[in-house]
Amino acid sequence: MAISKAKKGEILATLEAHLKDSTSIAFTSNTGMTALDVTTMKKELRANDTTFMLAKKTLMRLAFKNVFNVELDIDTLPGQVAIIISKGDKVAGLAVVNKYAKEWAKEKKMQFVGGFFDGALIDAKAISRIAGLPSREVLLAKLLGSMMSPVSGLARFFDGAKKDMEAKGLKTAKDLIGAAAVTTVAEVVAETPVVEAPAEAEVVAEVAPEATEEAPAA
Repeated sequence: MAISKAKKGEILATLEAHLKDSTSIAFTSNTGMTALDVTTMKKELRANDTTFMLAKKTLMRLAFKNVFNVELDIDTLPGQVAIIISKGDKVAGLAVVNKYAKEWAKEKKMQFVGGFFDGALIDAKAISRIAGLPSREVLLAKLLGSMMSPVSGLARFFDGAKKDMEAKGLKTAKDLIGAAAVTTVAEVVAETPVVEAPAEAEVVAEVAPEATEEAPAA
């Protein structure tokens, strides 16, 4: 169905508005996607501040030229192409598309065919790798978990120290340290081997021969 000039101008204006607010862009080739497929994915993409649009490749090329002054090679975008425009987290929306692309891999309903990331056009392989990365929220959650780990260990230490004090009837941490020091000294003394001094007679016996040999003759 032919699109009127006015409609093309409207689509172009919408594309350019989305591109100006974009943080990352991907292109997908779509075959056999149902209306339900598109609706389901769009709902999840909107939750991640990402837009999914179907448009003529000539309009995409013109929009890229107008917004980024970049020449988009539409020959590298086979078949019916959709543009996925993220406006928040650079990866979150791409990850959603990647999830559905894998889910529909057998039917080949949707595949990455290119992208625009950090001011540069990239190929299908590169955008697929980026789409497989964890989102900012996931990375922050992992970082927070690693930061909380030492704090949790410290909390367990203080809890154990409190129980130890209660068991020993101690009132302050100073008492606990003192008790620990006494215990440590006692353990060191108990483990130190006792060296017995030689008997006085044995010492005399060892020294006497030397004294006899050095004495002058009468």
